[in-house]
Formats: sequence, structure tokens, C-alpha cells
Amino acid sequence: MRRARGGWELPISESQLGRLTKEMTEAHHDTLPALRADAASLTERIRALGPARRGGLPTGGDRAGRLPAGLGAADRAAPANGTGNTGPADAGRRRFLLGAGSLGAAFLLTGCTSAGTDEKGASPPGAPADVLPPRAAADTVMYTAHLRFVALSAALENQAVGAYGSILAAAGAEKFGAVPPAVSTFVTMAMAHHIDHAKAWNTALTDADKPAVTDVPLSNQRAITTALARITSVDDAAKLALQLEDQAAQTYLCASYNGKSAAGIETAATIAPVEAMHVSILRFILGQDPVPEAFLPEDMAATPSLLTV
Repeated sequence: MRRARGGWELPISESQLGRLTKEMTEAHHDTLPALRADAASLTERIRALGPARRGGLPTGGDRAGRLPAGLGAADRAAPANGTGNTGPADAGRRRFLLGAGSLGAAFLLTGCTSAGTDEKGASPPGAPADVLPPRAAADTVMYTAHLRFVALSAALENQAVGAYGSILAAAGAEKFGAVPPAVSTFVTMAMAHHIDHAKAWNTALTDADKPAVTDVPLSNQRAITTALARITSVDDAAKLALQLEDQAAQTYLCASYNGKSAAGIETAATIAPVEAMHVSILRFILGQDPVPEAFLPEDMAATPSLLTV
């Protein structure tokens, strides 16, 4: 084990982390054809809605920052068990049994109800006060209806890319002391995955005649930037990265069984397993249980109200 600044040590061997990173990247590459196809289907779906209804997966309640309570009737698919039960709870328990290679775990995911807010759109207890700002005036909103969630997803991916880039720069400047090469490789590969995911979401936006999200128009970005500036160790960096990965993974899982668009559900569901692998490996790096009993709950899922454009 190599000791970095702050007394941190990599809890597993570099060869183990290297193997996990390799498997994570292979899984990501395996999803790319489906991801591109899903993004194309999402674009077709959005175009079919017409200008008046374009905009992320949530509709109707998205101005309140909440995902819909259930799947749209036109897009519901019968579950594999043939019971006809297509409710959110059933979807949460049965549709997302995800394998993660030699991570040695299967992820049994529970339903998403609150999506990070209460019924009035308020932050959950303990959440930073500036995470969910007052709603912007309707005439200032760039992305609406079905495109709002797509823009949110692109922004979340950009946020992760920027954070990982800052972490790599700080590590290169030796601000964390000795950083095991395997950790740097993981960060580099995870960042590349987020770049690919952002491209997929932005393709749906530009094909729907909306501008791509190229920065981070999220109300919590200032807090993330501040946190990045305060990082002094690999442990700090991994904890912040885990926070962002949890947010992204939970957001996609919630969308996957609460969205109204079948194509949008497929896009989110294609990305979610890779994000979940990021989460598990970061927990390995931090010496935590890679798949705890409450793995990927719903409390950190982002909602469209986080978007500032």
C-alpha cells in the first residue's frame, strides 16, 4: 500500500483496483452501442411530441422539481415475471437487478418516490439551503417539458467531468502527496465515461433543436467548486467524487422507473449500471462496503429544479 497525504492508504491492492477499473471500462464500452441507439430513439420520441410538448423525461410536475409518480400508460411494458404489476415499487425491486463483474455484488434497487424533495419541492432535512433555489420565471427557462430532464442529465455529467478534471490536476500538482497510479487511472476512465454520457444527452438536445449543455448550470455547482478548492487528500477527493456519482446514479435509477418516455427510460437505464460501478469502486477506494444494504437509495437524486437554465 502507498501512503498519501493525510495518512490515507489504498485499502485494496493496486492490481485489484486496476482489475476493477478495467472491468468497469469494458462494461461502459459494452453499453455504448445501446446508448447511442437509445439516444436516437429519445430524439425521435421528443420530435414526435411536437414543439409544444418538447423538453426531460418528467412532464407535468417538472416545474415543481419532481419526477412523475409512475410510468406513462403508453410506455408501460409488462414485467418479465408476467404478473402485470407495473407499479414503481415493483419496478424498483425487479427491473434493476444489476451485475457488476468481479465486484461480487448484485444491486437490488428500491423504488424512488421523493426524488430528493418533499411534495412541495423543498429540500430534504439536512440538505444545503442553496441546492433547490426558487423557480425561475417561465420565460427564462431554456429547456422545458421532456427536454428539461435531458438537460439536467447533461449538466450532471458535465459536473462530474469538471470535478474529476480538477482532482486530476491537483494530483498532478502533488497537492495530495503520493497518489497510487491505479487511482489516477480510475479517475481518468470514470471522467471519460461521463464525457460519453454527456455527449449522448447533448445529442438528444441538439437533434431537438436545443443548444447543448456545455457547462454546469446547476444551483449546487458553487458549493461543489468550493468543496473542490478545499480538498487536501485522496480521501477528500474520493468522498466528493462519491457524492457526485451517487447523485447521478440515483437520478438515473429514479428516471428509469418513473419516467414517461420509453426511449428516455432506456437511455437512463443504460447509463445507470456504469454509474453504479463508479459508486462501488469509490467505496472500495474509501475502504467502505462496496454494496451496503442501502446501496443507491433515493435521497441524493437530482430533480429538474436543480437546473438553472
